[in-house]
Amino acid sequence: MNSAKALSALLIPAVLVAQNAPTDPAAIRWWAHVTTLAADNMRGRNTGSEEYLVAARYVAGQFDTLGLKPAGTEGFYQPVSLLTRQVDEAGSSLELVRNGAARGLTLGTHAYFNSRVALAPHTEAELVFAGYGLSVPDFGHDDLKSLDLKGKVAVYLSGAPSLLPGAVQAHFSSAAERNKALAAAGAVGFVSIANPKSAETPWERSSAARTQPAMTLADPKLDVSTLVRLGVVFNPAHAPMLFEGAPNSFDDLVAMASAGKPLPRFPLKASLRAKVALNTSEVTSPNVAAVLEGSDPKLKNEYIVLSAHLDHTGVNPSLQGDQIFNGAMDNASGIATLIEVARDFAGPRQLRKPARSILFLAVTGEEKGLLGSRYFAAQPTVPASQLVANVNFDMFLPLHAMKHVLAFGLEESTLRQPLERAARAANVAVMSDPEPLRNRFIRSDQYNFILRGVPALALKVGYAPGSPEEQIQKNWTRTRYHAVSDDLAQPVDFTAVVTFNRLVTQLVREIDGDQKRPRWNGKSFFKRFAGQ
Repeated sequence: MNSAKALSALLIPAVLVAQNAPTDPAAIRWWAHVTTLAADNMRGRNTGSEEYLVAARYVAGQFDTLGLKPAGTEGFYQPVSLLTRQVDEAGSSLELVRNGAARGLTLGTHAYFNSRVALAPHTEAELVFAGYGLSVPDFGHDDLKSLDLKGKVAVYLSGAPSLLPGAVQAHFSSAAERNKALAAAGAVGFVSIANPKSAETPWERSSAARTQPAMTLADPKLDVSTLVRLGVVFNPAHAPMLFEGAPNSFDDLVAMASAGKPLPRFPLKASLRAKVALNTSEVTSPNVAAVLEGSDPKLKNEYIVLSAHLDHTGVNPSLQGDQIFNGAMDNASGIATLIEVARDFAGPRQLRKPARSILFLAVTGEEKGLLGSRYFAAQPTVPASQLVANVNFDMFLPLHAMKHVLAFGLEESTLRQPLERAARAANVAVMSDPEPLRNRFIRSDQYNFILRGVPALALKVGYAPGSPEEQIQKNWTRTRYHAVSDDLAQPVDFTAVVTFNRLVTQLVREIDGDQKRPRWNGKSFFKRFAGQ
């Protein structure tokens, strides 16, 4: 443990001098963690990289210094075995075939392969437009019903019909659920097209990441990548070519979706021919887990899990200029909060030990498909039946004064009540997801706890609809999300950091203060996963 402490001390740099440098001691400590984890020499903390391992040792050292106990299978670490896949574009090709004539598609311009799918070396199949590609019969929506998809490739528009509750449509839009439904309908693959009216990330940025290695869990019982054999992401700017001669044009479909109208489904008068060359390898990347043991003999075997992801997307050597995706807000910020909340409970100023145990979890592979949390939720280092709640922080965006806390999953469980009490103490308002169609409810690590029946929340700094703060956050997403500019030079509101961290600490105290475990609400769709 001494070596971990020594490494931790070595890695903490002097806090960067910035226009808005922090002055509050709590903010200074938080910013020191961020500047360590998002420094250029960490090279984006790519899952399984040497730099990721350095970051994991840093977090373990911080937990050790605070006196937390290891909760991993190897000290503070829980090794996660992963398989990597990287498309070799020089040996790969994609063609649109119509009336016997093949048109070559340029990878990166027209489309690219989704390497989170176990891509087959060769696929040629007819294309069928399948609306949103969703099968949700419990809520009266099934794009795949009575649609001939056997041996074919389903083309779908991202999003969901407005009749679906936000959390439900997010769940069924997940890769595992959608691909499971497509495979059950007989489809061999899919082509996804982002709705250009609501796309969160510009094509140029998402396409630039296509040559980065994708990963899946090595444990075949946890691998959801084999459900289909072809996955393609199509550029919305070029999507009209898929619909030539079809009953509806691509522009028609986008207009229908934007107006909330049902989408038609129909065969497309074309096939897709794909040749894929893959480079594969294996890598191990650890989760970092620590426990503060509870004080109540009856409750200390129950665990409140606080989680944040430690990985980011590494380096892209094909870029001109800056090539490092530092991941300061995504998600060095969340890890820094994880450490500082641990300090609140275990550090020298800690006054009241919680009744329940608190498990502090820094997960790997979030950027590769929530892999580390999926592994932990399936094989936790403490009894699965004793996980009572999860609170996750991922890219919580302290970009302006904190007047609201945004909670994903607010409507689903009794965690709402302790959050509202904690928010009142912090003098902030509670808000639910204002943009459910962006599927944020399933896009971070709380989702894997939910699938195992554990009530969960994901928290961010919120904003009033139509406010300048909303515009600040949307501008950040457009210009810095998964971009090299998510670095240490960006402005941070340190008062929001302090407010957010104190709110999280109070939330944990509120959860812990209730003798009853958090429970799913009676009407929650996710109640069905309880006891999994």
